[in-house]
Amino acid sequence: MPAPDDEDIHTANERRLSELIGKDIGGKLHTGRSRNDQVATDLRLWLMEEAEKIMGHMKGLLNVMVDRAEKEVDALMPGYTHLQRAQPIRWSHLLLSHAFSFSTDLARLQQLIPRISVLPLGSGALAGNPFLVDRDFLCKELGFATVAENSLFGTGDRDFIVEFLQWAAMCMGHVSRIAEDLIIYSTAEFGFVQLSDAYS
Repeated sequence: MPAPDDEDIHTANERRLSELIGKDIGGKLHTGRSRNDQVATDLRLWLMEEAEKIMGHMKGLLNVMVDRAEKEVDALMPGYTHLQRAQPIRWSHLLLSHAFSFSTDLARLQQLIPRISVLPLGSGALAGNPFLVDRDFLCKELGFATVAENSLFGTGDRDFIVEFLQWAAMCMGHVSRIAEDLIIYSTAEFGFVQLSDAYS
């Protein structure tokens, strides 16, 4: 728990570690590191972990959608264009159209991971540090794919955050689209689907 006189999370961590293992060792926590490269590293580690969780959820969703499409392949419904009835389609065809969008979202997120998984640690505040930090060892130990080869890039790059947010906005557009289909097709006027109370 941060104390009132802790300057920030870094001093809180160092203070607490010193309380646990002694000031002589705890005070070495920041040796060869700066707040800049630590924050950049923490942010990338957090986003890598969250992206893995999201990918797991997306795979689960896709499995459910494919399973439901297979079980309900005989269910027929009108296809619509601009809310006008068009050709008849299978419910599974509609469901899988959304699954393809999510599958593409999953592929895009997987393609983003290498751009997130770049280790900044060892970049120092902006121009490296005088200690012989084994960045390849840190990269492997922390689960990164590559090491930032330029220290200014390592501490200053935030493009991966913008790219993730762009990805998230596109994915939420696809969530909105399937939600709209389910809303419309579950109304009394259409009555093609019935949502469980657990989900509505």
